[in-house]
Amino acid sequence: MNYLAHLLLAENSTESRIGNLLGDFVKGGLTPSETPYSDGIIQGIKTHRKVDRFTDSHPIYIRSKRRIDSGYQRFSGIIIDMSYDHFLANHWALFSDDKLEDFVDNIYDILKKNEQILPERLQTVIPIMMAEDWLGSYRTLEGIGLTFARLARRLKRNNNLATAGDELVNNYSELELDFLSFFPEAIAYVKTIRQSHSIS
Repeated sequence: MNYLAHLLLAENSTESRIGNLLGDFVKGGLTPSETPYSDGIIQGIKTHRKVDRFTDSHPIYIRSKRRIDSGYQRFSGIIIDMSYDHFLANHWALFSDDKLEDFVDNIYDILKKNEQILPERLQTVIPIMMAEDWLGSYRTLEGIGLTFARLARRLKRNNNLATAGDELVNNYSELELDFLSFFPEAIAYVKTIRQSHSIS
């Protein structure tokens, strides 16, 4: 799952949204001696990690990864994560009562107001994320293409991620159906772990 999906699956609170985003930036233990974050943010990070495990082992997600051409296989998870965010942005009204633009603006506002508690790597990214509207740009194929190009530049070793948007285009209908089948199950899973208070 990528940024937009994790943020939507978070609870409607600043701490949960921050924590669910930080799951990609914070590694290791989450005890009070291991992290400076509040309980609410820690719960968000734990939710993010559980969602990632759920996603990575889900048959639909695995099927989506298998649709990707073998030349991109080592990046298939990244390609599907980005593709799913594209479909989420385009089917947003199915999953949220808020307008996508309003949701994205709220996220940027949260990040800006809480920048001082975020990891340095994320602090560096935030101004670029906002200026280029990463979350909002997922809606278009052009925006997804630019995201893949940025990822390709950030990776130190040679890679072909810059053209990975072709895999979304080539498998568009199948991946869209995969996403529309998968994401309601992800939503139900998050509701279940919240109700059982089993995030650990």
